[in-house]
Amino acid sequence: MNAPKVPAADQTLRILSLLARSRGPVPAGMIATQLELPRSTVYQLLATLQEHGYVMHLPEERRYGLGIAAVELSSAYERQEPLARLGRPLLAALVDRVRASGHLAVPSGSDVLYVIEERALGAPPLVTDVDVRLPMHLTASGRAVLAALPRAQVRALYPNAQAFSHRLATPDGINRYSQLRTVLDDAVTRGFATERGSVTEGFSSVAVPVLDHREWPVAAVAITFRDEDVSEDRYAEVAAEVRATADALSARIHGRGRVVQ
Repeated sequence: MNAPKVPAADQTLRILSLLARSRGPVPAGMIATQLELPRSTVYQLLATLQEHGYVMHLPEERRYGLGIAAVELSSAYERQEPLARLGRPLLAALVDRVRASGHLAVPSGSDVLYVIEERALGAPPLVTDVDVRLPMHLTASGRAVLAALPRAQVRALYPNAQAFSHRLATPDGINRYSQLRTVLDDAVTRGFATERGSVTEGFSSVAVPVLDHREWPVAAVAITFRDEDVSEDRYAEVAAEVRATADALSARIHGRGRVVQ
């Protein structure tokens, strides 16, 4: 690895990255050890970051965590809609290749929020329009995201039967966690998620997650088509095109695109 041209900036960003990855505030000594930096340097950088609001100090615990300024950066990132901007040309190219409508959706609690809809030429409008929210377990996009999440995280989103009771019924009868887990395990095995008629009768979808640098699902790319247009034995073929788009978007946000595993 080449030596950084601006060591102080490199060290500052490494500290912020470590704090972002941590489950909670961490001691300065641990930061110094993990990043192999002198303690005096770490304390100086933490003091500067704290002064600007990017780090908060918990004096009773002698630990440091991310400050409100770091949160504001995250909010600014969301306001600028980078995923939609980066994903739109990729999705348009995908739709041209497969000649079916495409979507980019992001997780929002136990829902997915659709941020891009690229309608194929001559295709009918779908309910999965921009800014529409649907339950994760109902959609291929949501299932792709859930299949890429740790099991404990999925269980936390669906802790009991009541988590499904206020949701739309699905043709495949998902109304408890064990049924959802079976669907997600199937998606893991195949490498892509599907839904048949759960959102719109007569239409099916295939979806693949978009992964960030931590291999965390931040979105999903999906293709939706009439059931008579694509037989089930061609789903893997369509999924390969969807996966290529999802991997390209993952690369654009510094992710490492891969098949769900």
